[in-house]
Amino acid sequence: MNAPVSPFVSAAQAALDYHALPTPGKLGIAVTKPVNGPEDLSLAYSPGVAEPVLAIQADPADAYRYTAKGNLVAVISNGTAVLGLGDCGALAGKPVMEGKAVLFKKFADIDVFDIEVDTKDPREFIDTVARISPTFGGINLEDIAAPACFEIERALIERCDIPVFHDDQHGTAIVLCAGLLNALELQVKRIEDARIVCLGAGAAGIASMRLALDLGARRENLLLVDRKGVIHTGRDDYASLNPEKREFAAEPSERRTLAGALAGADVFIGLSGPDLVRDEWLMLMNERPIVFALSNPVPEIRPEVALKVRKDLIMATGRSDYPNQVNNVLCFPFLFRGALDVRARVINREMKIAAVQALAALAREPIPAEVLAAYGLKSLPFGPEYIIPKPLDPRLRDVVAPAVARAAVASGVAQLPYPPPSRLHTA
Repeated sequence: MNAPVSPFVSAAQAALDYHALPTPGKLGIAVTKPVNGPEDLSLAYSPGVAEPVLAIQADPADAYRYTAKGNLVAVISNGTAVLGLGDCGALAGKPVMEGKAVLFKKFADIDVFDIEVDTKDPREFIDTVARISPTFGGINLEDIAAPACFEIERALIERCDIPVFHDDQHGTAIVLCAGLLNALELQVKRIEDARIVCLGAGAAGIASMRLALDLGARRENLLLVDRKGVIHTGRDDYASLNPEKREFAAEPSERRTLAGALAGADVFIGLSGPDLVRDEWLMLMNERPIVFALSNPVPEIRPEVALKVRKDLIMATGRSDYPNQVNNVLCFPFLFRGALDVRARVINREMKIAAVQALAALAREPIPAEVLAAYGLKSLPFGPEYIIPKPLDPRLRDVVAPAVARAAVASGVAQLPYPPPSRLHTA
């Protein structure tokens, strides 16, 4: 006799069914013009399509007028750092890239082609992406392992005349720093004075420390920690470290372990792995500490453990089931929306800072009733358990994207004013 089948479907099977049924994948392509008869067909293709071809040949900027380029982003990966799963390969990373595309469309109405490039060679990857870049209005690099990700992004920014953005670096850094500014305010501390320890010297860790410096942190107050301890100029392997790690190397001192680094620290940022921080180490930190344990799904230290030993801390994680989730979806759709709206050539320092400040400011505003209802909450005031906006907050697009667009215009990298001509009010 067969065993009874459980009426409950496992979470893993539910995820597989979601992606498989009723149509495989999470994306489709929609036609935006009528194709109902021979007249439409002659306009959509031959002979009518020759007219925009000739117009674009005469003036490449007309591609933004006659094609979907201006609202089309490529989400591109080689699958070498997929989520927390590691080097899964280009094809296995495709569900993540499709997921990214869904978020772009859902939150910012940006169309996306996901592209998986089957190479681990940075030069091959760079050449491939650069050659297909005319198709797009922007490029979002995703799930590419460090240190190759730094070389890839840097080279593509130089070779392409559209925004190139590695979300694992800068998206994380922007949301993290927005929460950090608010946490510092609540803890009555200044970023200029804060002693910051970052565990994790990969893409997100390096980008977060760079952005913290742009926001006013002082280099002498930063300690970057990798698997071998604090990165400092006296380490035996210093000469073999990649340039990004050496950029944050401290002077030699007795603070060479994570525990030593946390002694007297104001801020701990974890972008590394599960359960790497002992609860007793938190006791070494300054009063009113800030702990961002962002390893996902298992944080460097769990909030219930951390709060048991430090009642005075403010904590964030990468998980949705704890307060203060550092989630990249708060950033990348709206950053690209702002960049595309003014046809920015790059995403620069000023645009990233504008996104940080907009996110931080939004969290200080009263939260709408619809957001409270979505999360099953009666209230959520700005405070230790609410330092970053919620991903379903509909104000994000109206706050973050314009801030980014204005920063692009002010910094001279935009090709259109803000609001762009199509959205300017006329008398």
